[in-house]
Amino acid sequence: MRMIMLQVLGLEGLGLAVCVGGLLLVLLGALVMIFNRLVVLKNRVDNAWAQIDVQLKRRADLIPNLVESVKGYMAHERGVLEDVTKARTALMQAGTVEEKAKANNALAGTLKTLFAVAENYPQLKASENFKMLQEELAGTENKIAYSRTAYNDSVLEYNQTMGVIPYNLFAGMFGHSVKPYFEAAEGEKAPVKVQF
Repeated sequence: MRMIMLQVLGLEGLGLAVCVGGLLLVLLGALVMIFNRLVVLKNRVDNAWAQIDVQLKRRADLIPNLVESVKGYMAHERGVLEDVTKARTALMQAGTVEEKAKANNALAGTLKTLFAVAENYPQLKASENFKMLQEELAGTENKIAYSRTAYNDSVLEYNQTMGVIPYNLFAGMFGHSVKPYFEAAEGEKAPVKVQF
């Protein structure tokens, strides 16, 4: 009788070990799926940021040509040209998303000022080189806006995923943290005034 009980207990112990082992495999599989999902989403955010970075670099590369084409016409508007150059330098030196967003907003503001001042120079406005550069910048601004939207969509999905169970329980352990949005400048958020 004792021998039969030991055999039964041995089988029950084996069954328990199989159950515990199966449960551990399921948990390990779930952890792998959580880890992989976070990595995929982080890579999407990084890729979307790279697209913005390409457009910011493209715009920064257009600025020296624009400044050079404007210099001859706007000799006494030196402050505007210096502001554009300083803003471009700040953008090129920015490292984080927040720094680049701030520098981008500053550069956008100085470019608006430059184009507003250019309205006072009919010969400059008629210059083919200036028109071409203005069109290139407008196209690049549109690409930046599109890329910013794609980036912010990726950040939204990533941040939302990190905020829900079970991802929020393991995200920090896997080295993931919330990503910042690439936000519009305060001037871009204000409603447009239309006057007749």
